[in-house]
Amino acid sequence: MPFSKETQSLSEAVMMLPQEKLQAVGAKHKKLYIGIPKEISLQENRVALVPEAVQLLVNNGHRVVIETNAGLASNFPDNQYSEVGAEIAPDVKTIYEADLIVKIEPPSDEEISMMKPKQTLISAMQLTVHPKNYIQNLMKQKATAIAWDFISDEDGVLPIVRSMGEIAGTTSILIAAEYLSNTSGQGIMLGGITGVAPTQVVIIGAGTVGEYAARAALGLGADVRVFDNSLTKLRRLQNTLGQRVYTSTIQPKILAKSLMRCDVAIGAMRSATGKTPCLVTEEMVSSMKSGSVIVDVSIDQGGCFETSQVTTHEAPIYRTHDVIHYCVPNIASRMCRTASNALSNIMAPVMLEIGEHGGIENMIREHKGLRSGIYLYKGALTNRYLAESLHLPYKDLSLLLAAF
Repeated sequence: MPFSKETQSLSEAVMMLPQEKLQAVGAKHKKLYIGIPKEISLQENRVALVPEAVQLLVNNGHRVVIETNAGLASNFPDNQYSEVGAEIAPDVKTIYEADLIVKIEPPSDEEISMMKPKQTLISAMQLTVHPKNYIQNLMKQKATAIAWDFISDEDGVLPIVRSMGEIAGTTSILIAAEYLSNTSGQGIMLGGITGVAPTQVVIIGAGTVGEYAARAALGLGADVRVFDNSLTKLRRLQNTLGQRVYTSTIQPKILAKSLMRCDVAIGAMRSATGKTPCLVTEEMVSSMKSGSVIVDVSIDQGGCFETSQVTTHEAPIYRTHDVIHYCVPNIASRMCRTASNALSNIMAPVMLEIGEHGGIENMIREHKGLRSGIYLYKGALTNRYLAESLHLPYKDLSLLLAAF
């Protein structure tokens, strides 16, 4: 029976009314099981999460297990963790029962052997340190490994690298000031006072470390000179500091003259490929003032002074050509409590997001910044530089995500 004109008009009117839109059901919140082992690497005093960050995670329904005394080197005793809801584990084996392991330094071979299949690890990567069999052992465990030093934010910045660079840059000037004084040096105050010529500071590198070293040195009244091969970085440094400082591209003759006159030289270069180029020859060092100070922050990646040799916090300095060298890797660990808080400020929100996305799998698919830090996905090596340098098979992460 055909519809009347009135019924047809009514039907058309109803169809024109706003309709309910079907929304995709969001990923169910997942409770995470997070393990924090005690750091066993030499000179590593930081802890991955401080008590305040643990409290935030526990209050959001996540389970956090921390190895006993894991935070003690950063002055966070066990009772501070237990009071906010963390479980204190008596041994490291208990920690590696967790689904998500969060630590500072990469795990040792012994710790890798304790990992269970398809576990997720978040730690530093340290491309230049690991031998081929180390990566292969992680691959055998079918682990998903994320380097926190390669996790980026929405602006493409590496927030943890920047935070540690801020600490290292500022601390390098404080260290130089200590060794210029009567402690080991000539009894010179880093900076300047009325009627006395200021000390001269040469900074090689205009990245985050160089910027914060320049800030600290300028704040003390020093005469600062910054060298870098990138005009963009030098220009940005000038604008960020808000005042004019001497800047130059790295030309050997000009750099040698500045080093000859300076009291402090800071090595602040960072290489994206893993090894810092050697920019200061031994001849340049030999022409520096007697008692002057070199702080090579770049020693983590090999150092940018030819005379640089790795030292420790227990024996931090040595003299070559009567120039004091401070070449301790991981300067941020010297300020471990500040560094631990800075790390937690970045990592705790990431943990919360993983839970809100329904787990690490969904987070990897939807969070571009976290994806940039992945170098192993379910045992497959997804970092092209690492694969080529170790001659291991490489697999594209996007293709792996599409396959699973």
